[in-house]
Amino acid sequence: MTDAQNTTAPQASEATNDAAMKVKRKKMLTLVAAIVIIAAILYALWVFVFHNTVNTDNAYVGADTAEITSMVSGQVEEVRVSDTQQVKKGDILAVIDKSDAQIALAQAEAQLAKAKRQYTQSSANSSSLTSQILVSKDDINSANAQVIQAQVLLEKAQDEYKRRTQLAASGAISKEELATSLSSLNNAQASLNVAKAGLAQAESKQKAAQSNLDANEALIKGTSQNSTPDVLVAQAQVDQAKLDLSRTVIRAPLDGVITNRTIQVGQRVAPGSVLMMVVPLNQIYVNANFKESQLKKVRVGQAATLTSDLYGDSVEYHGKVIGFSGGTGAAFALIPAQNATGNWIKVVQRLPVRIQLDPKELQEHPLRVGLSMDATIDLKSK
Repeated sequence: MTDAQNTTAPQASEATNDAAMKVKRKKMLTLVAAIVIIAAILYALWVFVFHNTVNTDNAYVGADTAEITSMVSGQVEEVRVSDTQQVKKGDILAVIDKSDAQIALAQAEAQLAKAKRQYTQSSANSSSLTSQILVSKDDINSANAQVIQAQVLLEKAQDEYKRRTQLAASGAISKEELATSLSSLNNAQASLNVAKAGLAQAESKQKAAQSNLDANEALIKGTSQNSTPDVLVAQAQVDQAKLDLSRTVIRAPLDGVITNRTIQVGQRVAPGSVLMMVVPLNQIYVNANFKESQLKKVRVGQAATLTSDLYGDSVEYHGKVIGFSGGTGAAFALIPAQNATGNWIKVVQRLPVRIQLDPKELQEHPLRVGLSMDATIDLKSK
């Protein structure tokens, strides 16, 4: 009996050990299977969810701010806005003293009136010069008649002198009478010369009047009082003066918020002086600086989801990729990195990606330039 009990005991012990091993093996297999399943789930999540997005918290709010500058010089008469104030397009921001601009406009208008009067005078001169030409023709005719008359008198005096010379040779007349005849001949010759000079002078006057008429006609030919060059120049000066006068009132070019106001009442400003800035809050975008290794599948037009440190994860913004910067931040730095050195260490570069935000969401939760953002781009979107 004892031998049977001794034989049965080892068998029972072996059966118990086998059962324990089977249970342990089963637990191990179950654990391995669980690990494999969890790994498969994580891989699936990574492939189908996380692998289709890229994320960065190196993103900041930006906007194309409008610099408000003075287009004219003068003393600031009035400033109607202050920093942080909301303005609409066309609102008056500041007023510059108008005195100088008004004087310049008055001078330009006077020059315009003078130019128009000169055109009227030139037109009247044409009529006067035409009359002078007609009068000079009469003078020429009169001078020509005087030349003919003097020519006849000269020929008569020559004949008289010739005849008396012959008579004086025979002693028929006295020497005194011959001298008188010679004097008459000389007077007739002088009268002819005077008549010819008068004719030449009349012809010169006619030529001068014709030249003046031609020059005057060249100034006004094919033009009217409002289209002559002098009037056009004067009119342009008037328009410029009016424009400068209107620029003494500085208006907002777009809707936004005033920031960086630097002017005060009484300050004198010069053209190009920056007076303040207007930030268009409804046209804000985000510059997300992604690593270069993240941009392989990023394309323009892909959807993006963003959160702001200002509102936290409870407020999401939606937008889309609208473009990539032309270079990395290091490339456009004031002192670019010099990699041509012996101790060079490769640093992963970041490229700014611009994301446009939904205007409706911006109205509900306004942002400010420079705020930090967290950006995620959906690579599956188109």
